[in-house]
Amino acid sequence: MNRIPEKTSSLLIRATLVAGTLDLLSALTYALLEGKNPLAVPVGIASAIWPGAIKAGAPALVVGVLLHFLIMLVMVAVFVAAARRLSWLTAKPVASGLLYGLLLWAVMNLIVLPLRWPSIFPHITALSLAEQIFSHTVLVGLPLAWMASRSMHHRVPNAD
Repeated sequence: MNRIPEKTSSLLIRATLVAGTLDLLSALTYALLEGKNPLAVPVGIASAIWPGAIKAGAPALVVGVLLHFLIMLVMVAVFVAAARRLSWLTAKPVASGLLYGLLLWAVMNLIVLPLRWPSIFPHITALSLAEQIFSHTVLVGLPLAWMASRSMHHRVPNAD
């Protein structure tokens, strides 16, 4: 049976918690700034797999937060798996983090969300694009690439 090395599992957990928390906090903040109830964010996430989530209250909040972190774990695992094969991803964490964040934005906003909610996605405004690109690149891609770089021992003096 293949086991994930302890160092890799620690990276997966830490990067998922950091990037997932930053991403969720940004979504909650953007909702608040738009005058919306920030608690609707995790409920909206839960509704991806639970059509009745909007009427479920606290259980939907829990499911939404757990689903958000599960999705982030997949995003982190894909990057870490790629970094094991492509050393430049950890040797150049700024470039790889920004590029991966853009890729994540594209996958989520141009494929995943439109497949689940075709009537409302993609709905891109200049503000939403800026918010989403910032969140995916600066709050997810960069911390993830930086943490992977440090964990995988690629300490390059002038990384970018």
